[in-house]
Amino acid sequence: MLILRLPIAAIILFLTIASFARAENWPQWRGAKLDGVSHEKELPVKWSKTEGIAWRLEMPGAAGATPVVWGDKIFLTSVDGDKLILMCVGTHGKEIWRQTVSEGNKDVRGDEGNSASNSPCTDGKHVWAMMANGTLACYTVDGKGIWKLELPERYGKFRIQFGMTSTPILDGGRLYVQLIHGDGNPATREAVVVCLDGATGNEIWKADRPSDGRRECEHSYASPVIYRDDKLAYLLTHGADYIVAHDLTDGHELWRCGDLNPKGGYNDTLRFVASPLAVPGMIVVPSAKQGPVLCLRPDGKGDITEKEDAFYWRRPKDTPDVPSPLIFGDLLYLCRENGNLIVASAKSGQEFYQETTTRDRHRASPVYGDGKVYLCARNGVVTVVAAGKEFKLLSQNNLEEPISASPAISGGRIYIRTFKALYAIGK
Repeated sequence: MLILRLPIAAIILFLTIASFARAENWPQWRGAKLDGVSHEKELPVKWSKTEGIAWRLEMPGAAGATPVVWGDKIFLTSVDGDKLILMCVGTHGKEIWRQTVSEGNKDVRGDEGNSASNSPCTDGKHVWAMMANGTLACYTVDGKGIWKLELPERYGKFRIQFGMTSTPILDGGRLYVQLIHGDGNPATREAVVVCLDGATGNEIWKADRPSDGRRECEHSYASPVIYRDDKLAYLLTHGADYIVAHDLTDGHELWRCGDLNPKGGYNDTLRFVASPLAVPGMIVVPSAKQGPVLCLRPDGKGDITEKEDAFYWRRPKDTPDVPSPLIFGDLLYLCRENGNLIVASAKSGQEFYQETTTRDRHRASPVYGDGKVYLCARNGVVTVVAAGKEFKLLSQNNLEEPISASPAISGGRIYIRTFKALYAIGK
């Protein structure tokens, strides 16, 4: 019988490498499928600022962008004084590199956000980062600059109150960006959707994004998503009173749905922040400020606003204002801005419960992992709820630092970016 005797450090290193080899990447702000779902197991339930933490890394400044993870590298944006930077941090908790993407940070409403609010995305070879001023850049995962462009110079000056914080999404080597904004003057309205070659930054297509929305409703802070099943695939953009589906080949409009800001009681300040959720077979569409939530069938054509057969259901109120919807299995989770959690049937809209979690502003989108739903409040409390039709509070964990970034899950850990630090929670 052969007995191998290895140093303890070597064994730990081997197990760590094996763990990361099995780790699920989190390459975009809502994960690999932009749905906020992780399939990893043995995720942490209880922790504090000092317990259950693998490491904590101080950040150079505040930001609300979600970290993204590929293998043993974490990428995230931040302010550093007046600089807008992209950082690479190892899963060992040490900074590897940083690059200045742009300069000229602007804080929004005191503590609501800044110009580093857009999340990066990565394919494991390159990482792309956009800042709210419209600078979009590509780097290798080792920090080498590949290209950089100024979106306002190419597509027109941004006319949006709090900066263009919509996050670009990556799909098949292409970047999709929605630039939905305006100043109330139809003659200067330049809202567009663009598709860029991720390798070069060159334009593949540009599509106008018309709307009859007015005033602040012309501004969208939501991010686009991709709908995909075994028959259909298209881009969804969300803002200016409508959700619109675009052909992936050239961007032309396939269908649109309105009534998210009902004309009968029109709200001039109903800007969208929460992004839609697209899962095979259905699309859940939030609005804003106590407004409606819609659940759409994916095979619409033309203007489906009044086509009842295009809907699974409509909920007239209680939309999440900032957090995006979450579906796992046959259940829909809606985290409202006040911390109320609504759980309903995804297919019928039937509500199973609405319960209070942490009574504070909620800006982060909920994520699912290992039978649990994680909700981050601005006061630093992360509530963990058991997934299911009955409300079961598992824990409330206080990091004592403001949070507006959504969590990322990879390698058995939950990565949470507060305004002060990046935390790796778990083993």
